[in-house]
Amino acid sequence: MILVNGDVCTQVAANDRGLSYGDGVFRTMLMQAGKVKNWSLHYAKLVDDCSKLALTCPDNDLFKKDISNLSSNENGVIKLMVTRGIGMRGYAVQSGMPVTRISMWSAMPQFEDKILHEGIRARWCQLRLSRQPVLAGVKHLNRLENVLARSEWQDADILEGLLMDESGNVICGTMSNVFVIKGRYLYTPDLSGCGIAGVTRARVLAGAESIGLMTKITVLSVADVLAADEVIVTNSVIGIWQIRSLAERRWEAGQFTPLIRAYLEMDND
Repeated sequence: MILVNGDVCTQVAANDRGLSYGDGVFRTMLMQAGKVKNWSLHYAKLVDDCSKLALTCPDNDLFKKDISNLSSNENGVIKLMVTRGIGMRGYAVQSGMPVTRISMWSAMPQFEDKILHEGIRARWCQLRLSRQPVLAGVKHLNRLENVLARSEWQDADILEGLLMDESGNVICGTMSNVFVIKGRYLYTPDLSGCGIAGVTRARVLAGAESIGLMTKITVLSVADVLAADEVIVTNSVIGIWQIRSLAERRWEAGQFTPLIRAYLEMDND
């Protein structure tokens, strides 16, 4: 089911700037028993991302009403989009444009239960992420780099690909944030140049100390990843997966991955 500005609809105008230029932002989140997990964090991030693009974020209550109309206490995935709205041809932004609000519900993707115990296979992507500090961290609608990176493989046994920037620094997965654990330290890439700063990433950083990990946001190399005791990827739908196979590197089941998973499942507004 899809709502556009609160109305049941599956189409947007051909001259909507979200379609024309990717001029907008979005969030994807998990719904369980009719309730969006960590809604307050997701909405705060949506507001922040809108502000960075000088977009007016729709009111919290409007989105809550949309979500209520979309759901019937079924588990699923909610995707919310805000575009700059309908505009004239050209890049210039006209003042006073009303934004377009899109709310969608879809069924939960089916992942095998064994992933929680056996982890996943991943690969290195050839595509390199462009550096753009103005957009770094923002979940904007132009995700062509992710699309192209994900198209690099068709092997269904590989569930994620890791991306580097033009300098060869590890940034993220095609659909996830990346963490590496070495000893009692949890490292995650510096996203000041590119990449998306996800809500689950923020939650992991906030909760790491409670399970005995010190955190550091830093520049990560390929060598850092391969030398790690555990490598994990996160997003708001999958939660947390441990990478157990990456190129020629193999890892055993990690000590901290299940503890982080338990924290994420417990700490939920």
